[in-house]
Formats: sequence, structure tokens, C-alpha cells
Amino acid sequence: MTAVFTPFTLKDVTLRNRIAVPPMCQYSAVDGLTNQWHQIHYPGLARGGAGLVIVEATAVSPEGRITPGCTGLWNDEQAEGMEQIAASIKAAGSVAGIQIGHAGRKASANLPWEGDDHIPAADPRGWETISPSVVAFGGGLSKMPKAMSLDDIARVQADFVAAARRARNAGFEWLELHFAHGYLAQSFFSAHSNQRSDQYGGDASGRSRFLLETVAAVREAWPENLPLTARFGVIEYDGRDEETLVAAIDLTRKMRDSGLDLLNVSIGFSTTEAKIPWGPTFLAPVAERVRRETEMPVASAWCIDAAQDVERVVADGQMDIVMIGRAFLADPHYSYRLALELGLDKPSWSVLPPPYAYWLSSYRGPGTGSAQ
Repeated sequence: MTAVFTPFTLKDVTLRNRIAVPPMCQYSAVDGLTNQWHQIHYPGLARGGAGLVIVEATAVSPEGRITPGCTGLWNDEQAEGMEQIAASIKAAGSVAGIQIGHAGRKASANLPWEGDDHIPAADPRGWETISPSVVAFGGGLSKMPKAMSLDDIARVQADFVAAARRARNAGFEWLELHFAHGYLAQSFFSAHSNQRSDQYGGDASGRSRFLLETVAAVREAWPENLPLTARFGVIEYDGRDEETLVAAIDLTRKMRDSGLDLLNVSIGFSTTEAKIPWGPTFLAPVAERVRRETEMPVASAWCIDAAQDVERVVADGQMDIVMIGRAFLADPHYSYRLALELGLDKPSWSVLPPPYAYWLSSYRGPGTGSAQ
């Protein structure tokens, strides 16, 4: 048995293997509501054999959407649609997860294939954005956000809690908080975007407060026996990497003590000046350090899809779960391909539903009578 195809248990949830499909926005919702696209897309990924399928970044409020096409969990009608999706993921053999978040100053953007920039102020499709401070991200996302008041902070944290409750009631068993990629929570942590002088700004401790409080509040609402996780940008590649990483590891320990069960290690994406060293498994050493110094399980993604790399990062203890995104879009049965390349015995039965596994495992070539 290969390392990546061994089960992984966290709290009362067991994944059939260490492969997860991370949140990948589909930008296909209307008013935050899922539709037939999502109802077909997600169970299709689950049938491909991943142990965990995490539904895309889902906004905790209308203003928290990245684009008008993003899914939401701020009302019960949205939760009803998510209930169908969670059930279909589980029926296909995967654990159903969902990521909830708030886009902050990167919200109110056009769909990626329609510009990926801020919707103009005069366009009724857009809305006011909020952030820790009045600092725009830059580039195509140049809209100046409103600085959040203490009441705004409390309101958004309550929105996270309400969305977490709806996620649990909809049947999800794995919750991921979106604390990465320059969105609201990451903006509180990052010195690039947080220029506050109150208790939510200043030094790393103050900039960590919003994230730490949000974890603690959600943990109260999310069942103790189910995993509470976060995707967090622990490094920016902005020339201050060691300083940022040390502060991120310290915050991760505190979040662990407040009830966080696993960290999905990612990049901050808080500045347009970052110089990210894209390449195969480039984040794996960072994830390994976080895992070692926090003594908690980690996952990670970004440029990890070759079979030997997927196996190695788990076997060498760099991460507990491998997040594989784009490869699953190109081949929804990517787990089966990995199993074949890694020489897994009877891979079709190991990772595919019986109606697929039967035909693939019994095929012996044309004219043998074993396949049509």
C-alpha cells in the first residue's frame, strides 16, 4: 500500500485516502444559490476517488462574495441547495467539506473570464468592500475599501458562526475557514493591508486577533467531533518570509489551542509585489515546517500533482493530506490515474465506484468477452 492511499482519521471522520479536492470557485451561482452545475460537478469529483471534496469558497454574507457568481450560506434557501450537494458527495464515497469565507477588499469583482477586476462603482452589480484599513489591493482590484468598525468586525464574526451552523445542518462533516489569499482574514493578519492602531492591528499579536477570535467562535458552533480546519497564507514571498512565517506558526499554535484541528498551508497573496517561486512541490518544505513546529496535521496544494510527488510528500511526512485541484478538473478520475502510476494492486476497486471499477478491472482487450 502506498502512503497516499492509506486512510486518514481526524476527530470522528475518516478519509479513505490522503487525496483531497480543494475549494475551486465555479463562479456559477446566482444570488449565492447553487444550481444544476454544482449538483453535477461535485459528485463527479467525489466519484473520482478523492477522500475529501471541499466545496468552493462560500460567502458568509452578500458583501463577502468574491464575485456575483459565488456561492453563499447566509440564508436557509442556500443551505437547502448545499444539503443536496453534501449528500451527493457522501453517496459517492468522499467526505463532504465546505470552505466558508469573506472576500474583504477583493470582493465585488468581475468573473475571472470577464476581467477578474473590480466591478466599476457605477455598475449596479457591484457593492462596497470592507477591510481592516483603507488600503486597496492594487492592480485590477483597485477599489478603496471601507475600514471596518468594531461593530463590523463583530457582525462578520457572527456571520461566520451562522454559516458554520448552516453547513453542519446541511450535512457537511469537514469545515474549512478561508483565512488565505488576501481575503478578509488574511488582510487582518498581513502588515500589507492592516494599518489599524486598535486591538485588531499593530504588532503580529493584534493582527492575529480577528482570526483567533473567529476560530474560537466557530468552534463553539461547530460539533466538537468534526474537523474544524483553516486555509491560511503563512508566507507571502515578499522578502519578509521568515518574519511572516514565525508569526504565522505562532498564530497557528494559538488557533490549535482554540480548537483548530488541521491547517491547509497556503500563500498570503496580500501584495502585488510578491515573487512566488512557482514549481513542483515548492510549498512542501513550508508545510513540513508548520507541521513540525505546531505538532498538528497539515495539508497543502499548489503544483503537487505528479504521482511520485504526491506520494513523496505524504511518505516523507511533509503533509498529511495532498490537495489536488486543477488535475481533477482535467481528469475527474485523477485518483485512479495516480493509483495506476503508483502500482496500487487492483486500483479500480480501490478508488472508483463499482459500476466503473467492474468494467475497468475486468477488461482484457477486444475479443475476450470481458468488456463491451
